[in-house]
Amino acid sequence: MKYLDEYRSAGPARALLEQIRRTVTRPWTLMEVCGGQTHNLMKFGIDRALPAEVELVHGPGCPVCVTPLETLDRAMAIAARAGLIFATFGDMLRVPGSHENLLQVRSRGGDVRIVYSPLDAVSLARANPDRQVVFLAVGFETTAPTAAGAVLEADRQGLHNFSLLVSHVRVPPAMEAILGSPGNRVQAFLAAGHVCTVMGYQEYNPIAERYHVPIVVTGFEPVDLLEGIWRAVRQLENGRAEVENQYSRLVRPRGNPAARAAIETVFEVVDYPWRGIGPIPASGMALKSRYRRFDARARYPEAAAPALEPEECRSGEVLTGRLKPSECPAFGTRCDPDHPLGATMVSAEGACAAFFRYRRPQSLEV
Repeated sequence: MKYLDEYRSAGPARALLEQIRRTVTRPWTLMEVCGGQTHNLMKFGIDRALPAEVELVHGPGCPVCVTPLETLDRAMAIAARAGLIFATFGDMLRVPGSHENLLQVRSRGGDVRIVYSPLDAVSLARANPDRQVVFLAVGFETTAPTAAGAVLEADRQGLHNFSLLVSHVRVPPAMEAILGSPGNRVQAFLAAGHVCTVMGYQEYNPIAERYHVPIVVTGFEPVDLLEGIWRAVRQLENGRAEVENQYSRLVRPRGNPAARAAIETVFEVVDYPWRGIGPIPASGMALKSRYRRFDARARYPEAAAPALEPEECRSGEVLTGRLKPSECPAFGTRCDPDHPLGATMVSAEGACAAFFRYRRPQSLEV
């Protein structure tokens, strides 16, 4: 296959569905790690077309959703400072903190700006030398190289008014946390193709071996997803637990060397709390001491505030595959995209948002 529409072609999709039906003989539970995979699985009806024996549960692969409440509250406090420019991606503006979101901070006069790249924030700092510019850097290994590149560029230019509020997290430790949790039901993973485009997939081999769980690196189009599911089911049926690369048109074993080098130059691995999940060892990134002068946490330590998660928000159970969004009592009633209790209902990659858009009950349609 060469063109995008070929990965959405009905013929290959039907053939893969038939292969899955012929292969599966017993119930299996698979987790797609990435929220982008979740949305396309539901958008194209793949979750409904699969045999009943194949259950899909939704993982923590939504970077907006797992950004800690403490980080969001710190972001609100920094963004509200007079004379400061606060920059971030558009999908962060409506994510609820303990009491408000960045859109509300902007409505009260905070200079909160949407940018398309961390380098745009560097340009803002260069163009406004008398003002501090803070960029909220969230995401998995996919977006970490761009944040690292921004730090390296700010360092090269000698900027003193640019800093990052870092909330970058690593996928493999989260997968291990799920596999090691009480009551875990996940028997195979569809690993996020874009993360592996940067990092490769060799770090998944120890996880597959230690937990005896198949891991298939999978793309995002319908044919990608169906082939990934078939490969995972085939391994489960054969008693194998290996790492396979379905997304071979973009993913290499060691990923992108230049992107990995940028991450390793700027960041170090640290323990980090995930919203709704809790602390996960070695799952976060922090600026190395050489670049600590670009750390907004160090520059604005007084911005820390107690974090209060809404009690009725059950996004942590959704992010770890223990609960389907539609099983949450608040889903579609006290929690919807206009009035979200948690980030999983706001983000373009959130599982709750996907369920609301594609699988909401008929009563809500009315």
